Amino acid sequence: MSFLARGEAGNPWFSWSYVRDNADTIRDALLDHVAITVWSVAIAVAIAVPLAVLAYWVRPLATPILTSASVLYTIPSLALLAFLAPFLGTGRTPVVVALVLYALIVIIRNALTGLQQVPGDVREAATAMGYGRGARLLRVELPLALPAILTGLRLATVSTVALVTVGAAVGSQGGLGALILSGFRNNFYKAQIATAALICVLLALVLDLLLVALTRALTPWTRRKA
Repeated sequence: MSFLARGEAGNPWFSWSYVRDNADTIRDALLDHVAITVWSVAIAVAIAVPLAVLAYWVRPLATPILTSASVLYTIPSLALLAFLAPFLGTGRTPVVVALVLYALIVIIRNALTGLQQVPGDVREAATAMGYGRGARLLRVELPLALPAILTGLRLATVSTVALVTVGAAVGSQGGLGALILSGFRNNFYKAQIATAALICVLLALVLDLLLVALTRALTPWTRRKA
């Protein structure tokens, strides 16, 4: 009855009054969304890059590592969160763990591809200069693989921004997803749903542009080559 009373005119897809009256709530949801995204991607990078290096150094491990990460990626997000919740609770932790698992395959695959694309003559030259395996990795191979690694980071970040919202569906923290879910529960409150969804899209775009700028700053040789 309340939905009918509100009507289409009283339930627009966007409302400045909703944004103004709920600015603090929107800000808190956005900050929570950013925090979950940053933590998840940072942890994923810390795990994925060493795994990619291991797969690069020990070639027989490449297939098991990639296959394991791929299998984790195929698990539906709601099913994974529902599985983790009894063990990790319903706060931020299960959401971060799930997002880390989803981001692994993207970063591992790109990092491994970048390392494998380092020219053989470059590796041989570094070895001839006296670089050991570790020094060659840090000073030659990882810097040359950096564009591919950062591409994986961009893809993982954008997908993570979208997946954070799913956390709200199982009672966990979901950043802007909590506003979207609340809007559906509140008689399909369009302004709340659309505002949260739009901010989520803009957040993904802003983070992607920032990572593009970071990539250009860290890999100037790719611009000269282009």
